[in-house]
Amino acid sequence: MIETKNLEEARKTIDKLYKEKKKVVVKGKDAEFNRKILENKKVNILILEHENKRDKLKQRDSGLNQVLCKIARDNNIIIAFDFNEIAKGDSKEKAILLSRIIQNIKLCKKFKTKFILINISDKDKTNLFNLLLTLGCDTKTAQEALI
Repeated sequence: MIETKNLEEARKTIDKLYKEKKKVVVKGKDAEFNRKILENKKVNILILEHENKRDKLKQRDSGLNQVLCKIARDNNIIIAFDFNEIAKGDSKEKAILLSRIIQNIKLCKKFKTKFILINISDKDKTNLFNLLLTLGCDTKTAQEALI
């Protein structure tokens, strides 16, 4: 997994992993960084970061927008949500993180972008499946996200 803020360093690592025929997984940062990563067709998965963002008046700053969803769909890149972020904070932070995830799920559904959940154990799969249903996913999408 690539966890750098420097775009050039990320590109070099992506090229190196792609030549080695390994899966390329990048941890996202802000919307500009995410866009540059999604435009690279060598990336397989982009893990969105929902913490440490400033929300706008009418929209949550979730690191994803309609343009990024279209680029990810066209380049066959999977958007990943890390549910371990939710377990860290207090109830207010959890509510904000869940609202950002809800917004991202709606965007992914609308623009037919593939998404998955990461860092889940076998015990939590049924709970997360039910949570996805509550957050607005249909049954088929929720099952695909947990694989």
